[in-house]
Amino acid sequence: MALQDARSEIDSAFTRRDARGLSFDNAFAGATSFLRRRYTKDLSGVDLAITGVAFDQAVSHRSGARFGPRAIREASTLQTADPPYGWGTDPLEEMAIVDYGDLAFDYADTRAFPDALTEHIRTILAAGVGTVTLGGDHYITYPILRAYAEAFGPLAYIQFDAHSDLWPDDDLTRIDHGTMAYKAVRTGLIEPAAAVQVGIRTVTDDYLGVTPIGAREVHEAGIAATVARIKAIVGDRPCYVSFDIDALDPAFAPGTGTPVWGGLASWQASAILRDLAGINMVGGVVVEVAPAYDTTGVTAIAGAHVAHDLICLYHWAKTRR
Repeated sequence: MALQDARSEIDSAFTRRDARGLSFDNAFAGATSFLRRRYTKDLSGVDLAITGVAFDQAVSHRSGARFGPRAIREASTLQTADPPYGWGTDPLEEMAIVDYGDLAFDYADTRAFPDALTEHIRTILAAGVGTVTLGGDHYITYPILRAYAEAFGPLAYIQFDAHSDLWPDDDLTRIDHGTMAYKAVRTGLIEPAAAVQVGIRTVTDDYLGVTPIGAREVHEAGIAATVARIKAIVGDRPCYVSFDIDALDPAFAPGTGTPVWGGLASWQASAILRDLAGINMVGGVVVEVAPAYDTTGVTAIAGAHVAHDLICLYHWAKTRR
């Protein structure tokens, strides 16, 4: 884009006509869709839809992740004018990506929420479009996985997290961010032998066949060994990636509901995500960004970078495998 065009561009979330291309709004102004993608419910010709789920009624400690999608979108304005560093590709130029907006739901009717979210994702997938979702607390992964398993069968699964979310809970009507992975395994949405959890640093009695990679293991083994292990576990199966921002150490992401020390550094998470290129990623989510607990905005910035890298992983799976 010519410099003069860049100087005059504003509110491209509403004014842009093409779902491809970088955006040059001033980072500090304009409508804050994710990466300045066009807001639309029209999925014609779209490759990937970004959608928000502003739900945090399943948290076990500090609430506030309902403001995560808004904060992540705002933080993403820093990343709209250049290709993503280190990837060697530019998904914003090469894929049609839109911001599909947020899920509409009745905040006072939590019983209806899971089915509403599953249907929301099901609608997008039925159009042949992938999703990257901005949360919201980690429970939202479970209803999303229901829609994905319908489309792809039992999934390979990568979860970045301080917690396994595998605590026993056989009541499917309970909405709890600490039991969503347990329910996903028990209901056959993910294949345990092809599932891995990275950054774990809390106790779980039974991993139900899922492979944990503790944060200390990542620190000691290094990036290459960690990535090789993850890729060996997930193989070539359709893979869903769920990134809880508390996988990062609180020094890098204080704005979250259940922070645990000893976590991944942001550079480690970035390197792992980059080197996972080649997995058969079909969708992803970043959750548990609670901006009220972070006066600097660094947690939302991390969440925006994670979401951008999930887009890159999706793009790589569609174009480079």
